[in-house]
Amino acid sequence: MTLRSIFLVSLMLLAGSPAHAQQPVYRFSPVNQWDIPKTAAYWNPIIQHVSEKSGVKLELKIGRTSADTTAYVLAQEVEFVFSNHLFSPERDKLGWKVFGRRTGPALQGQIAVLDNSPIRTLADLNGQDMVFAGPEAFIGYRVPQAQLISQGIEVNPVFAGNQNAAFAQLLAGRAKAVGSNSVLIDGFTEKQGTKFRILWTSEDYLDLALMASNKVSAKDVRAVANAFTNMHKSKEGALILKRASESVGLDTDSHFLSATDKDYESYRRFYASAPIAVR
Repeated sequence: MTLRSIFLVSLMLLAGSPAHAQQPVYRFSPVNQWDIPKTAAYWNPIIQHVSEKSGVKLELKIGRTSADTTAYVLAQEVEFVFSNHLFSPERDKLGWKVFGRRTGPALQGQIAVLDNSPIRTLADLNGQDMVFAGPEAFIGYRVPQAQLISQGIEVNPVFAGNQNAAFAQLLAGRAKAVGSNSVLIDGFTEKQGTKFRILWTSEDYLDLALMASNKVSAKDVRAVANAFTNMHKSKEGALILKRASESVGLDTDSHFLSATDKDYESYRRFYASAPIAVR
């Protein structure tokens, strides 16, 4: 064989060997809890660390709004999510599996007005504009809306795209009330000094779930899960989590824990009895 032939055969063998096979790049889509710059500032350092520690490449994929991001998920354009939009009976069939969650207190859906608002009861909201992050927001939209429907109260829903924008619209007087979750309302109060009057609070729900598509191999899911749940145990990982949390106003001790589908049964109970309009 000529030197050129030997070189070509060597390249073919290298290209076909498992050690040199191209590793897949998985898309990771977290629900838009904040605007796009804040969402990217929080998640990019985290998924870069997880990619390095797991050996499984992740890249961030988010839409302009939470509904856009969930549309990517439903179109099977992503493989990992941080979401609570996949527990309805119809979406349960898609095969997403919980492997982790973020630490922190249980969340409650809340309906709130500004502290100086003349509105005192839910009944006062009948016929009024009420702002939400988006129609896919489970705790911030579906849970409060289910309560309003059950009481025969009709509001005009306004969808802002993310929770920061929803608070901004309430402050600008474009809506009389906001639907959100307890942690985001408390965080906004602490960071901005804005005082709210809480008109209603739901039962407890766990925070969003880290989930993997059934298209991802069990080996890669385990590697990614271990990287998330062990992140706070290293000095480097803990510092990344602290800085990321500071950037969006989360508790700086926030980190990730293992979780399973059973931890999210409260979501399934909601769908079992919720009004059809919010299922």
